[in-house]
Amino acid sequence: MTRAPPPASATPSATTPAASHRTWPRWILVLIVLAVLALLALTLILPPYFQARTDDAYVEADVVTLAPKVPGYVTRLDVDDNAHFTTGQELLQIDDRDYRTAVAAAEADLASAQGAQAEVTALLAQQQHVIAAARAELVGDRAQLEFSRQQANRYGPLAQGGYGSVEHVQQIQADSGQRLSTLEKDTADVSGAEAEVAVLQARLKEADADVARKMAAVDQARLNLSYTRITADFDGTVANRIVRAGAYVQPGQALLSEVPLRTYVIANYKETQVGRMRVGQAVTIRVDALSGLRLRGHIESFQRGTGSRFALLPPENATGNFVKVVQRIPVKIVFDEPPERLREIAPGMSVETDVAFGSSAVTGDGGR
Repeated sequence: MTRAPPPASATPSATTPAASHRTWPRWILVLIVLAVLALLALTLILPPYFQARTDDAYVEADVVTLAPKVPGYVTRLDVDDNAHFTTGQELLQIDDRDYRTAVAAAEADLASAQGAQAEVTALLAQQQHVIAAARAELVGDRAQLEFSRQQANRYGPLAQGGYGSVEHVQQIQADSGQRLSTLEKDTADVSGAEAEVAVLQARLKEADADVARKMAAVDQARLNLSYTRITADFDGTVANRIVRAGAYVQPGQALLSEVPLRTYVIANYKETQVGRMRVGQAVTIRVDALSGLRLRGHIESFQRGTGSRFALLPPENATGNFVKVVQRIPVKIVFDEPPERLREIAPGMSVETDVAFGSSAVTGDGGR
C-alpha cells in the first residue's frame, strides 16, 4: 500500500500579519519604569544632601539716604536721576550766604575775646612790676624807720643829761612814728598788689575760657558752612531723588539715595538647611531679571538671629497659641565676579541661590 507524500511546508514568506507586530517583554518595561523612578529619586531626594537651594533671596546694597545738616535753599543740583558719581564729587549745594556771615561774625567775636585776653595778660605782667615797686618802697621805709630809731637812741640819753634839746628828741620820735606808719601802709600796699594778682589770674582764666568758647563758635560756623556743600562718600549712582533745585530743605530731610556699586545677596534659608553651611562655601546665583544669568559667589556671614526675631512685631510664643513654624536665617553672600559682570545687578532684584556643601570659594575651610 502506497503512502501519500506529506504536505509541503510553508515557505518563510508566507508569515501571517499578526506575527509582524512584536511585543516588548514585560521585564524590559519593568526596568524602564524602575530607571525613571530612580532618576526621579536622584533628582528630588539626593540634591538636598549635597546642596541647599532657596528662591527667598534678593540683591542688597549698603544704600545711604542723603540728608542735610543745615537748612536752606538748594542753589545747585549737580546730579540727576540714576546719575553716576564718584567719591568726593559734589552732589548739591545749599545757599551759603547766611553761613558765611555767621563765620565772619564768629571770627570777629573771637578777635574781641583774644583782645580781652591780651589785655588781662598785660595787666598781669604790669602788676608784677607794681608789686616789685611796692616791695622796693617797703625796703626804703624799713631803712628810714631803722635810722629814726637809731637817732632816737642816740639823742635821747643826751637830752636826759642836759647835752641835747628835748625838742629835737621829740622831733626824732615823731619822725620815727611817721616812718612806722609809712612802713605799715606800704606793707598793706604790697599785700594788696599781691592779692590783685589772684584777681587778674581769675580774669585771665575767664578770658581764656571765653576765647576757647569763641574758637568753638568759629569752628561750628565753619562746619555749618561746609555742610552747605554735600559730596559723595563713595562711588555709586543716584536713586529715589526727591530734592529739586530751588527747594527749601530742613536738617534730616531725605534728599536722595546713594546706591554703591558693590552689591551682595541676602538669602533667607530655612533653619533646617543651614546646619551644613559654612563661611566660604561656593554659591551659584541665578538672577531672575537677567534671564536666569548664573553668577558665582560665596557665603560671607550668617545673621545671628532669625528674620522674625528682628521684625517690628516679633512672635510671642508664650501666649499659649503656639504653632511651630520653620524659621529663616538671613545668609550674606558676596559675588566672586569681576565688576563689569555686575553692572546690571541692582538692589532689590530677586535671585535664586544654591549653596554647594563641602565646596569652598575662598582660602581656608571657613567656619560658622
